[in-house]
Amino acid sequence: MKLLTPSLLPLLPLLLSATTTLSLALPKRALDNSQINGFVESLDVSDTTASKIRTEMKKTQVNTNLACWIANAVLGDAEVTTRSEDAEITALMQVNWSQTCWLKPQCVVSPTETRQVSQVLKIVSTLRTNFQVRSGGHSPNPRWASGGDGVLLIDLAALNMVDLSADKKVARVGPGNRWNRVYDVLDTTGVTVVGGRLPTVGVGGLMLGGGLSHWSNQYGMAADRVKNFEVVLTNGSVVDANSGTNPDLWWALKGGGPNFGIVTRFDLLTVPINNIWFAVYSYPAASTPAALQAFVEYQTSGSADTKSSLTFLATPSATLVFLVYSSPVATPAAFAPFYALEDRTTLVERLGSVRDLSEFAGATVSAVSARHDYRGVSTKIDGELYEDMYAFWRTRALAAKAAYGADMTFVLQHITPELVAAGDNPLGLPAVAHQWWTTLIDWASPADDVAVRAVAKSVTDKWRADSAARGSDLPFEFMNDASRDQNPIGSYGAANVARLRSVAARYDPRGVMQTGQVGGWLLRDV
Repeated sequence: MKLLTPSLLPLLPLLLSATTTLSLALPKRALDNSQINGFVESLDVSDTTASKIRTEMKKTQVNTNLACWIANAVLGDAEVTTRSEDAEITALMQVNWSQTCWLKPQCVVSPTETRQVSQVLKIVSTLRTNFQVRSGGHSPNPRWASGGDGVLLIDLAALNMVDLSADKKVARVGPGNRWNRVYDVLDTTGVTVVGGRLPTVGVGGLMLGGGLSHWSNQYGMAADRVKNFEVVLTNGSVVDANSGTNPDLWWALKGGGPNFGIVTRFDLLTVPINNIWFAVYSYPAASTPAALQAFVEYQTSGSADTKSSLTFLATPSATLVFLVYSSPVATPAAFAPFYALEDRTTLVERLGSVRDLSEFAGATVSAVSARHDYRGVSTKIDGELYEDMYAFWRTRALAAKAAYGADMTFVLQHITPELVAAGDNPLGLPAVAHQWWTTLIDWASPADDVAVRAVAKSVTDKWRADSAARGSDLPFEFMNDASRDQNPIGSYGAANVARLRSVAARYDPRGVMQTGQVGGWLLRDV
């Protein structure tokens, strides 16, 4: 980009525009010479660059364009993209999976190393600039990992290291990776990590939300396998968080969301899994009640074999079950109830590697962009409730398809007591077998946003009401499956929320992560 002088830009119409929705925009204030000198010195740049920054800061109103200009002066042209480069910034905006998040930022800053992340956080902290952080951009919640007027987007995509220790016990993984790359790098090593099930999901967001994996029944949530986090705090300092150093921060980052700083490296304990078995079976809609009962049988019996993992996914026309076993054993007995069902169509059934499974999952994901939303709810095991809710959901899904062309899923994910026991994290999970339900709904027109999201909300409302009436309700909401109006951190329990607030206050005493970010699962909103 060209190094534009922000004092020459016509900022006022933008900042006062009716389309600007930064209700949490930080109060701007001029910095005195002492503050400017201290800030510039902290950036550790050349004397020439420092002089340019001081001169610009003394004559320019404090705003996001100034932050973008300083980031460009410090990091360089290749790492900063502004709105003056329309094609480039549009392409970066459209990295986000959901069109609901295609909000053009004021600029995109793409650090290539931890030091640059530190410099950028010093900039936004000092200037009190609105910002967002993106790992993979898979969230469909607007502004969670996207931009908008007045927002500096910190894109971590270039922090994509994947290194395996000599003893193969720890994989050092950058937050800018997608899970398919992690599995590709580890494919020939004989080990893998407890990571995402969809290969195109980013590492950072999944880990900070807890992360459900194919291997979670054996080893716990993905975040439970983090040996160490490298974290840049809002004052620019770089710290480790592990069981011996900053253990409170280590605990908080395992599901506590983007409230404490920016994680620039995850050191993940590996697991001895490579050769596996996986299958996908399809059943017609008329067989879904029987498939739901088979799912209950798996929950109460087959899931005792913690090498097994099962995802139940229904559409209005068919039901799919995704079966994964962490050893190369064909047709494991854990899944016996599904082998016995009539009208079964085998879409895939094979021995293979973790990479093979990742590639297969990637092939099932549509490359066509759309508007997306998802929601989640949890309950105890209750087969009658599942059947009632499936019938209710299917009616709503068919109506949404007819009215808005929307496609909607019905997904059940079994959670074992072993998964819960494996973790020391803030999630507050019930120590009983239960399920996490989620739905993904896709549609095309922005004009239908409110109506389509209301359909999905009506289903979670029904889940809540009916499960409470049957004594099957659980409060937990899984952050990685939650929609913008839900309250996953609030579902962790009062004691864990209080502890998370205490950790945030210790490591971010100025509250930059709370007041600077314009979206995300933030403690300010709990």
